[in-house]
Amino acid sequence: MQVIARRTLKEFWQRHPQAEGPIRVWFAVASKARWQTPNDIKRQFSGSVDFVRDNRAIFDLGENRYRLVVHVSYKFGRLLVKFVGTHAEYDRIDPETISS
Repeated sequence: MQVIARRTLKEFWQRHPQAEGPIRVWFAVASKARWQTPNDIKRQFSGSVDFVRDNRAIFDLGENRYRLVVHVSYKFGRLLVKFVGTHAEYDRIDPETISS
């Protein structure tokens, strides 16, 4: 999958250095994946991913300290980063409507 808005991820881990490792691991896995359905993502990330409307996936990273919301375009093989933040920051947004 092509990850769009990688700079957003990098800017986040520069503010939260402990997030760099989990984000890089997620990026490595996601960029090599060829997901066709939400079930493909669920198989790879099992309990650390949830889904909401508009083809959005919410990933728990860093032992649930961070949340990543992406819009998944299965047809084009793209992931658009909509939000990355701490769990507390995530609690203050609506993952179904947040825009990057």
